[in-house]
Amino acid sequence: MVLIRDLAQQALALGYLTLEAENQLRGMLTTTKYDLEDLNAFMALQLAAMSGGVKQESRELRKFEIFGETASETSC
Repeated sequence: MVLIRDLAQQALALGYLTLEAENQLRGMLTTTKYDLEDLNAFMALQLAAMSGGVKQESRELRKFEIFGETASETSC
């Protein structure tokens, strides 16, 4: 079984949080009992994401969609 701390540590090591891992974390946080070590790992991941130390695939995709729409609107 994958733990919250495992997903968080993997993202911290890679500097990247995939959409799949983000969805797993979201599900685990709402449906799974977790301990203090998991909570601390998740908080460390959140801080790293807020400071730019970990990039989130979901945010990268959102940026691409926003800039892609803007670029296509201005080229017409």
